Order: sequence, then structure tokens, then C-alpha cells
Amino acid sequence: MSLTHGSPQNLSIVPLGAGDLIDRATRFYRKHFTTLFLIAAPPVVAGTLFSVGWLLLSRMIFFTTEAYDPFESGAFAAFSFVGALAIWFTQTVATLVVMGGASRNFVRHLLHGEPITFADTYRNAWSRFSGLAVASAIIVSVLSAIGFVIVFVGTFVWLMVLGLLSMAFASVPSVIAVISVIAAIGAIVTVFIAFSFVACRFAYVPQVMLVEDEGVFSSIGRSVNLANGTSLRFAALLGFTTVATYSALAVLYIPLIWYAWIAGIDFGPFAEAVTPAWFEIASQLIWQASLIVLTPVWMIGLCLLYVDQRVRLEGYDIELMANRRLGEIPDVPDQYLNPLQPALGARAEPKGVAAAAQNSPGFTTLGLK
Repeated sequence: MSLTHGSPQNLSIVPLGAGDLIDRATRFYRKHFTTLFLIAAPPVVAGTLFSVGWLLLSRMIFFTTEAYDPFESGAFAAFSFVGALAIWFTQTVATLVVMGGASRNFVRHLLHGEPITFADTYRNAWSRFSGLAVASAIIVSVLSAIGFVIVFVGTFVWLMVLGLLSMAFASVPSVIAVISVIAAIGAIVTVFIAFSFVACRFAYVPQVMLVEDEGVFSSIGRSVNLANGTSLRFAALLGFTTVATYSALAVLYIPLIWYAWIAGIDFGPFAEAVTPAWFEIASQLIWQASLIVLTPVWMIGLCLLYVDQRVRLEGYDIELMANRRLGEIPDVPDQYLNPLQPALGARAEPKGVAAAAQNSPGFTTLGLK
């Protein structure tokens, strides 16, 4: 997607490929790094504080002696897992809520040249907080269940194939090793694409709710319709952000592991002593730091993909120009169904914004050049 300077007549929004999508998202992030970092920070910082607090609480409850106790270790692991799962779920829902607020701010930036700001993003998110929270909880629950099923089926099929190959090439162990690695890579790629095919159907729910003022379930239906043909680009964006997140994690985590190994910490499954609290807290901080740095790339990438899909399927660029020149699409009587979706819904608009928008200077370049 590229936008040109000047009047609306000179506006040009070109559909994005997977590489263009990632390139635009990273360049936009680089230009607005400080603002986007601050926007992404609150859910992650809150999740970090709760994670560390839950870890310390778990240790206080279960580790009352210096001696190693298998029962205490098992109870600690279960208690920690339940807390970590609840914190992860809440943090993910909060991130999706913030993403919805950011998407409206993003489209207003595109439509009227308004700046991307922390205050506007959270004001937008708060205006539809209950709906966004419900929709985000549904999305996280459904995708978690579907992802588990896909991974389980993929692992089962891979083990079946591996067993058949082992019987077929029992006399040539080296061939079995090579084929097993190839089959494992193929299984990972297949599972990843299958999950992306399903997950992209829910990718635009926050954007639809905030930009088009739809309800929870109508937003899910609209997102499913918009997702046609986006699975590979969604997979590319998801793969890029996943690899980038774990790369950033490795850069920070490897020195921590090295220092812990020098300090004599035992990482074996049957360690005689529990891992020191400082190491687990440092691990949490490193993981959350990786998320807070790269979450905005994912957020902006999905917003760009949403706008791109509306350009491809609905001529959104023409609608944006018409909105700039002619104002919002007029309402139709309640007994009729309006087939047109607004460029930007009117709900939760600050007073005076609509009038001010008519005098706005036009479209911006989004920092994408």
C-alpha cells in the first residue's frame, strides 16, 4: 500500500503482497516507534508484574524448606501453570482490545491525517471496551482450542508417517534420520499454514468493531468475509513476527543462560534444588520485553491488512476519497439494509471531529515511503 501526497484526486492505494505488508509495517513502526511502544506497553507491563507476583507467591506457598521435595515441586509447577495460563489469556485479550483502539486511530490517520497518539488509542478502546473484551475472549478461546486440535492432529500424523518410514527403511538408519527431519519440517509448515488459514478469519474483528461500529457477532461474520484470500499473507506476517520475537528473545536469553550455567544452576529435570527465583524472574522480564518491542509490528500489520482487504474487495480507496470530498454515507431507513460499509463509523467520535475533518488537509503518506 502506497499513498501519495497532495489532494484526494492524487490518492493511490495499491494492494499489498506479503513482502510489501511486512515492509510497510516495519517502516511505519520505525517512524512511530516511541508512540507505538507506549501504546503496546500497558498490557505487557501489567502482565509482567502479575507474572512475577504470581511466581513469588507460588514460591512463598510451596517452597517452605531448602530441601528438594517432589510433591512441593509438582504442586508448584501446577499452581504456576494455572496462573501463567490465566495471565497469558488476560494479557492477550487486553492486547486485542488495544489493537482495536489503535485500528480506529490508524484509519483516522489515513482518512484525515490525524496523528497516532496514545490518548486517542486508549480513548477509542475504552469507548467499546466491553464489546472488544467479549470478542477478544471469544477469539482467544476459539483459536486456542483450534490450535490445540491442529497441533495434536499434525503430531499424530507425523508420528504415523515416521513409524511407516521406520519400518520401510529399517535397514538404512541414515535415510530414516534424513526423511524424519524433512517430514518434521513439512509437518510444522503444514500445521502453521492450517492454523493461519483458520486464524485469519478472526484477524479483523477488533478493526471492524472500531472502524465500522459493528457488534460482536456481526464483526466476527464480517471478519470471516474479509479474510478470503488472506491466509498466506497472514501466515507471512505471523511467521515474521514469531521469528522476530524469538530472535529478540534469544539475543537476551542466551547470555542469561550462559551466566546461569557459570553460576552453577542445574537445569536438569531431576535437579536437586529448585531454580533460583532471580533466574525465573529474569526469564519473565526478557520474554515480556520481547513482546513489548514487537507487538506493535503485529498490530500495525493487521491494520494494514484490514485496509488492504477493503481496497481489494470494496474499493476502499475510492470510498476514502468520497468520504473526504462528500462526507459520511447517509443513513438509510431502518427497514432497509445499507449494503455500503462506512469508511469510518460515527460512534464514539469526539464532538466537532466530523466538522473538522471536512477541513482537513487530505491524506498522509503514513510514513510508508
